[in-house]
Amino acid sequence: MIIVMKHTATSDEINTAVKQIENAGLSAHISQGAVVTIIGVVGDKSLLSSDCLCSLNGVDKIVPVTETYKLANLKFHPEPTKVKLGNCEVGGKQLIIMAGPCAIESRDQLLESADAVKMGGATVLRGGAYKPRTSPYSFQGLEEEGLKYMQEAREKTGLSIVCEVTSISAVETASKYVDILQIGARNMQNFELLKAAGKTNIPVLLKRGLSATIDEWLNAAEYIMSEGNQNVILCERGIRTFETATRNTLDISAIPVIKSKSHLPIIVDPSHACGKRPYIPSLAKAAIAAGADGLMIEVHPNPKIALSDGPQSLDPQDFKVLMDELRPIAEAMGRTI
Repeated sequence: MIIVMKHTATSDEINTAVKQIENAGLSAHISQGAVVTIIGVVGDKSLLSSDCLCSLNGVDKIVPVTETYKLANLKFHPEPTKVKLGNCEVGGKQLIIMAGPCAIESRDQLLESADAVKMGGATVLRGGAYKPRTSPYSFQGLEEEGLKYMQEAREKTGLSIVCEVTSISAVETASKYVDILQIGARNMQNFELLKAAGKTNIPVLLKRGLSATIDEWLNAAEYIMSEGNQNVILCERGIRTFETATRNTLDISAIPVIKSKSHLPIIVDPSHACGKRPYIPSLAKAAIAAGADGLMIEVHPNPKIALSDGPQSLDPQDFKVLMDELRPIAEAMGRTI
């Protein structure tokens, strides 16, 4: 449930409501807007009397929440969340572009990629140190060695860095190096991994699962947030359908749906959505026009020799061209790049 306080409610009245919630063994989450304060109640609501709450001074009304996700719910937090990074924030006026290679192959490859995406206008460097692959014989990543290269790239370029983590031990290691922990599509419902990421104070990029509904996706975010980490960024990367012309099917409607259901920022990964280089620009433009807060794009110095996802990677020149083409669309949406 949600307790909506009157706009005249005092701090003491708000604290009294919070104390009553906590005395019943429930959790209270306060969201203070410009005019109204909202208190979200998480836990077994049968332990708490709505009539008793309504009788408290300063309480305007009680609103039930039927969705199973609470902390990620727009009703709990009416103002859009802005996730702060080292050099930017996700969910603000500036569109955040995360770009870089699917896999970190070597120090030289990563540093070259970092320079290229920085020059193209990216604000975050992506790179895979842990690579969950369909085949066990495919390149699996450089792990901590790759994370050290990412740290060096951040020091050299000023870019924030994001890397996927695939296990609880990877979370522990990556937390020493990165600005954003990425939970990949295959691990969206790896609940122990979600809880481990939730115990950190590092922003988490949560990709939508291959066949996950939007409610399942938001409930996965809830696992992270329920552990105390409220800095979650959602990433739509395409879902599996019957269509074979593209690697996945980009659910462009997920952007406005998420905006109507959640306060969390959402970015789009057009590279994984289509899996084919020629389609990336169109999907990237559509995502920005639909209201996405940013993009994640695979960029490799030489896609033809990439160890992972070369066919869906842009080269530095194509990335720069795309960024130039995105700017007027961003401006039309009242955003900047």
